[in-house]
Amino acid sequence: MQAPSLQPAEPASLSVSLPSGVEMLAERGCLWRGDALGGTAGRVLPTGHEMLDRELPGGGWPCGALTEVLLPPGAGCEWRLLGPALGRLAEKGGASVLIGAPKGTAPHMPGLALTDLDPAALVWVAVDTPAQALWAAEQALHCRQTAAVLLWLPQPARPQALRRLQAHAQQADAPLFMFRPQEAQQQSSPAPLRLWAAPAQPWSLQVRLLKRRGPTHEGVLELSTLPPRMSGVLASRLRGMVAPASVVPPVEPQEHSNAVLAGPDHAVEPVAG
Repeated sequence: MQAPSLQPAEPASLSVSLPSGVEMLAERGCLWRGDALGGTAGRVLPTGHEMLDRELPGGGWPCGALTEVLLPPGAGCEWRLLGPALGRLAEKGGASVLIGAPKGTAPHMPGLALTDLDPAALVWVAVDTPAQALWAAEQALHCRQTAAVLLWLPQPARPQALRRLQAHAQQADAPLFMFRPQEAQQQSSPAPLRLWAAPAQPWSLQVRLLKRRGPTHEGVLELSTLPPRMSGVLASRLRGMVAPASVVPPVEPQEHSNAVLAGPDHAVEPVAG
């Protein structure tokens, strides 16, 4: 007598569909498609430049992450780039900690006031070596009163030291900005966001996105940095004084000459020659 064949019972179908691991990572901002702009796992801080926000993952400066800004020699445009965001942070309390800022980086206070950034909200930390600067940045990131950390590293830094800095930034909620010479573009960086910035015509910046979570950005963004309270007075005057500035390449920036108008970065503003 032939034994009956036993057929395995079909599993009951689940009525609840669970998202795949890929979808869950995408929702948390940890994964993105190569042809689309990525998100961020943490909160973001609007830059104050609408054109730039549209090109950044999450729509602003990432908090809990390292942002690297490369500058040509003598650019001095840190305040015009970050002033609007730092002013917003100052309104909520806390201080922006400035570590290793070069001597010529001290802002022109009357011009800085136009960005609504209170100079009393800035804490200046003097350092002698890159190791001291990196250590101070790590400590500042974990301070409750820190709203943002700005770090200048003119000397080359070891890759493992920068990876350690990024790891500390991920454990904090404050944005971390690191300023380095444009020659550092040839070196790898753990920063998820990397850009190049330089002054263009008066009250204008040119920005190139070198690295972001998303497709490569080939163009140059020209950001207006004219304070809102002065736009009505100076906009027409500047149009009559300055011809449209040509695109400044990141390796060989244009020379600038002449000087008019006081701004937040210097007592005078360069006019593209």
